[in-house]
Amino acid sequence: MSSPTKFRVIQWATGGVGKAAIECVLNHPELELAGCWVHSADKNGVDVGHILGRDPLGIAASNNIDDVLAIDADCVMYSPLVPNDEEVIAILRSGKNVVTPVGWVYPDLDNPRVRAIADAAAESGVTLHGSGIHPGGITERFPLMVSSLSSAVTHVRAEEFSDIRTYNAPDVVRHIMGFGGTPEEAMLGPMASLLEAGFKQSVRMIADHMGFRIDPNIRTIQDIAVATGDIDYEPMTIAPGTVAARRFRWQALSDGEPVITAAVNWLMGEDNLEPAWEFGEQGERFEVEITGDPSVSLTFKGLQPQTIAEGLQRNPGVVATANHCVNAIPYVVPAEPGIKTYLDLPLIAGRA
Repeated sequence: MSSPTKFRVIQWATGGVGKAAIECVLNHPELELAGCWVHSADKNGVDVGHILGRDPLGIAASNNIDDVLAIDADCVMYSPLVPNDEEVIAILRSGKNVVTPVGWVYPDLDNPRVRAIADAAAESGVTLHGSGIHPGGITERFPLMVSSLSSAVTHVRAEEFSDIRTYNAPDVVRHIMGFGGTPEEAMLGPMASLLEAGFKQSVRMIADHMGFRIDPNIRTIQDIAVATGDIDYEPMTIAPGTVAARRFRWQALSDGEPVITAAVNWLMGEDNLEPAWEFGEQGERFEVEITGDPSVSLTFKGLQPQTIAEGLQRNPGVVATANHCVNAIPYVVPAEPGIKTYLDLPLIAGRA
């Protein structure tokens, strides 16, 4: 691993998060872009600047994993749609640190798959750090920080309220999130299992660090609202009777009572829904609430776009997800080898 004046970063995948991550690297005074892996053959050999819609950067994207791993770099910002353990192990074995928003926020080291990744990092002298926003910040990092203002805490809640019409990934919205399909398809689809892996880690981090004695099983609750009329989502129309809103709750219980709740509310707007869900007076937001002495609440605004059109162009929540990862790189590279969480790293800050 090189020791330059700037840490050299490879971006892995160039979806919304990946593009935002490259922009953050270019803005960061301690980082420089070294390379870029792309999934699509259409992007292979294309200048990364063109992928971003800006002037050339003199760095060509590649869909050849071996070529990308051969690049001299300190860290990979790993943000594919779905993580691949073997890819991550290969990156770590190549001597590169990894930051990522797609897992490992608070992994169980007794899990053999996690252990294999931790061993690859330790044996290669590098670090993996899971970050992001929800999970990966709003759900555990910020509740832990806010909880220091309270005592005798009885409940911790982190919750998202978002208009999913601003999410410019129609294939994901339809086929993974389940919007526009039948309620039965959505309930049997992959979204709950994809989400719960991360959110349950967040809940366990809070329980472990704050000393809650929780029941072994974390409760998962799903609710669905359907459209009562056509709902216009730019890439497609949500027809009556199909899924137009989803709610997920993950609750840690103590003696049968919830003590930690992580929650997601995704709505295709507030009109034509059954049940008639709405965001409430504060609109789209993220909330953190600590119930204790005193009870403290914190509302995050600005992580959702002002308009649907703005969100389809550049969603600030997606950008914040990328930034939270990239801003961790100067702290992750010098960290001790292995999988490291927020609890293991210094306070992470952005840069002027």
